Amino acid sequence: MTLVAGVDSSTQSCKIVIRDAATGALIRRARASHPDGTEIHPDHWWSALGEVIDAVGGLDDVSALSVGGQQHGMVLLDADGRVIRPALLWNDTRSAAAARELIEDLGQGDQSRGRRAWADAVGSVPVASLTVTKLRWLADHEPDNAARIAAICLPHDWLTWRLSAGGAAPAGRRDLDALVTDRSDASGTGYFDAVANTYRRELLALALRRSPQEAADIILPRVAGPAQIAARGGADVDGRDLSHLVLGPGCGDNAGAALGLGLEAGQTSLSLGTSGVVAAVSSSPTHDASGLVTGFADATGAFLPLACTLNGARVLDAAKTVLGVSYEEFDALALSAEPGAGGLVHVPYLQGERTPDLPDATGILTGMTLTSLSPANYARAAVEGLLCLMGACIDAVRAQGVDVSRVAMVGGGVRWASAKELAPAVLGVPVDVPEPGEYVADGAARQAAWVLSGAEGAAPPAWELAPVEHLSADPQPAVRAAYDAAAALVAREQGTF
Repeated sequence: MTLVAGVDSSTQSCKIVIRDAATGALIRRARASHPDGTEIHPDHWWSALGEVIDAVGGLDDVSALSVGGQQHGMVLLDADGRVIRPALLWNDTRSAAAARELIEDLGQGDQSRGRRAWADAVGSVPVASLTVTKLRWLADHEPDNAARIAAICLPHDWLTWRLSAGGAAPAGRRDLDALVTDRSDASGTGYFDAVANTYRRELLALALRRSPQEAADIILPRVAGPAQIAARGGADVDGRDLSHLVLGPGCGDNAGAALGLGLEAGQTSLSLGTSGVVAAVSSSPTHDASGLVTGFADATGAFLPLACTLNGARVLDAAKTVLGVSYEEFDALALSAEPGAGGLVHVPYLQGERTPDLPDATGILTGMTLTSLSPANYARAAVEGLLCLMGACIDAVRAQGVDVSRVAMVGGGVRWASAKELAPAVLGVPVDVPEPGEYVADGAARQAAWVLSGAEGAAPPAWELAPVEHLSADPQPAVRAAYDAAAALVAREQGTF
């Protein structure tokens, strides 16, 4: 039996799965936590990865490994390969003003022209999540750190590099030219064109306020093909001999989940995790000048138009905490209330929001009366609010010409019975719920098996997928209409209407 490993280095934790390369059968797995926050030193990811490697019994019997990771995180390296400052993560919104500036800069003072120019160039309009906006923030607020940049990479790039011979050497002898990434993660930076498969260094220069010549000196990871060998493991990786390991190019977490779910062109996933994500595998790229849909690449050579929220399943965690109940009690409360929660509407912009682009917004609760303000209605309103937010993401993807007639729902939020049961009615489409699993790590493992097979240009290996629960219900458009009216109040207050 040939074994492969897949890693998911997410915002909250690091997971690893070891699977049979031929069948995908799970052999063993492990998990370790990451610290909370929107600004994290990469050493924490490295420590957690070492912890899960030990917990899973090591990698001596594993032939290939790929890393899936949270997208957009800004990892900066100096000439010696040292991390310059803690990474700014996707959910750090301090660069919201920088995003607006970059749009104006490319549009020569015209926001509309700038949005179109960015969408045409890289498929996405800058928002605070994207790496390019964090680089502009750095240039303006930490110029000394910006001046030290020798290389820029993303979380999964950095972990793959540290596992390789090039990144395993002591600081000062690390090979920055050995940095490698893939199309899916590169497409989330804001300075990579996934259609032409090339970096747009003039946009990198714009972000850092440097000349094109200066930007040309910054090392960016080589972009490997979906099934290409990215590197070999190092002979001494913190005392581990990984020289037998083939390393895959890895992928962004959303692309990894799509690969783990076995999604093909025309299929859509809805993930409820720290964030909420609607991602549709497409054979054609998108260029949404509104900025609601980002034109990412997937992990197979296709595209992954995607709408992402800053607020995900933690909306329900927050509501549960307010009510002071258990998970089971919360679900029972939410499911005991009538559709529409007696008129109570929750717009859950608890961390600002990305879709729509309202980084400074806060959530609201409307429709409060002596009758409607009950624990059951509040629980129901929180679930409906989260699902309506995801429904708006589905609408945004549809507006780009992508057919979304049903969705595969995954992520930690699926463990909430209320979210799963109410989803078909609120979203207005049938919902397929695969058995809970680590789909990002599974996708990374599937990529590792693909790389190991040497079948570049062919399809990824066919693995038997987990059982799927099929859910459907009559749509409840009144719930969504009430939500849209309340969300418009927030947008108006933020000056977007």
